[in-house]
Amino acid sequence: GAVAATDNPKIVAPFNDGHNITFVPLNDEEALNAVMDDSVAAVIIEGIQGVGGIQLPTNSFLEFIEKKCKQYNALLILDEIQSGYGRTGKFFAHQFANIHPHLITTAKGMGNGFPIGSVLIHPDIKPWSGMLGTTFGGNYLACAAAIAVLDVIEKENLMNNASTIGSYLLEKIAQIKGLGEIRGRGLMIGIDLPDDKKTVRTNLLKTHKIFTGEAKPNTIRLLPALNLTKAEADIFLQALEQEVG
Repeated sequence: GAVAATDNPKIVAPFNDGHNITFVPLNDEEALNAVMDDSVAAVIIEGIQGVGGIQLPTNSFLEFIEKKCKQYNALLILDEIQSGYGRTGKFFAHQFANIHPHLITTAKGMGNGFPIGSVLIHPDIKPWSGMLGTTFGGNYLACAAAIAVLDVIEKENLMNNASTIGSYLLEKIAQIKGLGEIRGRGLMIGIDLPDDKKTVRTNLLKTHKIFTGEAKPNTIRLLPALNLTKAEADIFLQALEQEVG
């Protein structure tokens, strides 16, 4: 069922294709309002769209979703797997909108390389036992790694670093001529490349040994470690400017 909620036909397997899921454009309150009624079980949204190209939901759109979920008694589910754990400068990206989801999914940065994920559940959802089990859930080593991650985030003030270095990167990238739209928050940044600059990401890797993510058709996804220093950011900026110029 979860796979059916992704807007990527290459990922949706045939047995997931029959689920009753409606997609609406990001930040389109009218489109959301048109499909909301008592039959809606839940609204799912990413804190910031990752693979979709680092697309940010506006605070007002998130607030509108929460309002509609309350109106129709639907669950609000936030996917913070990529945008959570301090990456944006807050622990979760949706906290910028001061909303309170019923469910929050987390993974990726949660274990810093160890395989672990979780679902945070609002107290309004009453627990019951016996429905589902897990073979490897609660693995001691993975849980120890997750606790260590939280300790380091706090001790090294990494959320503040993500905010500070992220703002610095956004400011400096915007000064580089020849790029398309630049968007992001904290250390989750998207850089659109013009059609004549499609090789920039490949050149960053081959020439400068800098690995970046991508989103089709032509977006660099920049999601560095939360302890990125200003000096390291400058190395990336210099390489990017060299390849774009």
